[in-house]
Amino acid sequence: MSTQSFQSVPIRTEKRACEIAWFDDLCGGDTAFLGTVDPKRRSNYAHCADIIKTADRMGFKNILLPTSYITGQEVLPFAGAMAPQVKNINMLAAIRTGEIHPPMLARHISTLDHMLEGRLTINIINSDLPGLRESPELRYRRCEEVIEILKQAWTKDEIDFEGEIYRYKMPADPVKPYQQNGGPLLYFGGISPGSKDVCARHCDVFLMWPEPEEQIYATMQEMSGRAAAYDRKIDFGLRIHVIVRETEEEARQYTKTLMSKFDAEMGQKLKHRAQDSHSAGVLRQDELRKNADPDDFIEPMLWTGIGRARSGCGAALVGTPDQIIEKLNRYMDMGIRAFILSGYPLIEECEFFGRLVLPQLPTIKLSVEQGRTPSATPVTPLTTGELKVY
Repeated sequence: MSTQSFQSVPIRTEKRACEIAWFDDLCGGDTAFLGTVDPKRRSNYAHCADIIKTADRMGFKNILLPTSYITGQEVLPFAGAMAPQVKNINMLAAIRTGEIHPPMLARHISTLDHMLEGRLTINIINSDLPGLRESPELRYRRCEEVIEILKQAWTKDEIDFEGEIYRYKMPADPVKPYQQNGGPLLYFGGISPGSKDVCARHCDVFLMWPEPEEQIYATMQEMSGRAAAYDRKIDFGLRIHVIVRETEEEARQYTKTLMSKFDAEMGQKLKHRAQDSHSAGVLRQDELRKNADPDDFIEPMLWTGIGRARSGCGAALVGTPDQIIEKLNRYMDMGIRAFILSGYPLIEECEFFGRLVLPQLPTIKLSVEQGRTPSATPVTPLTTGELKVY
């Protein structure tokens, strides 16, 4: 592990603690062996429900519900179905901007926010709409306009918006969320300059994928500077897989178990079935493995073998509970406050982390009050309940 020390970049949440989230399999891919299709762990409603219930039971306070136009579950209907079935967990619902008429999207999110009594955050997705290849400039403009419309809908009496793509002048009363202090927190990920600017200007948490520490820190410094140019501060999150065992030998051996039935041809098919497999972020994850050792490690605890069989986040932390906690502490020293974790298979690895690591981590409530522009027209709270995001 690197011995370099890091000074926290300017962030919204200065307290040194973290939000720990798990990942649900709404997009398909849960398996006991990478590069294979696992019929016992299909991305159906029952299996995805078991994953979120397990994370809730183990004490995770947030869970990412991803979106992708492949076999699996659609985010908003699934979240609505699960809302009355979980007790404490927050849902991080992924929303691809442009798929739903923006005022109705505001209403969908508001309804879900009330069902969850404020335990809702939104992961803004800026990718091509399913079946289309769109210009980046169109996607960035559309994404910004949708976010601006959502914020007007949640905080003002009227949606009064005139952009290049959308134009509305209509009452906002039907879309008021449970969280009356600005609406749900907005998480966002993307490494292109246009994506970074959207996040710096409009969102609350910038999500990153695994890279060597120095590269992560450089990205955080850049994003902090971009946000400051808009007189804002943002928080940072890391989406990463994890393998934790009682001994380092067991943890590293499990990487070999995961790859023991790997079929390179099937792995490529699984990896490229989603439209995002050629995105800048995925290509950058692929680049990481060029500097890996023969066992696919690029740092002593950072294993990139997962990227051989899936798009998106392509690396895992591997180690003992103490090693994992030490690594998370280093990330927190940089200023990372949110961790979205996963492991294969999702239920079993959720239980490993929940039992061995989670009870030892300091948690924090990421507050929507920080860094938000107040509404020009105050609204009457619908409830006195407090948003609980840890």
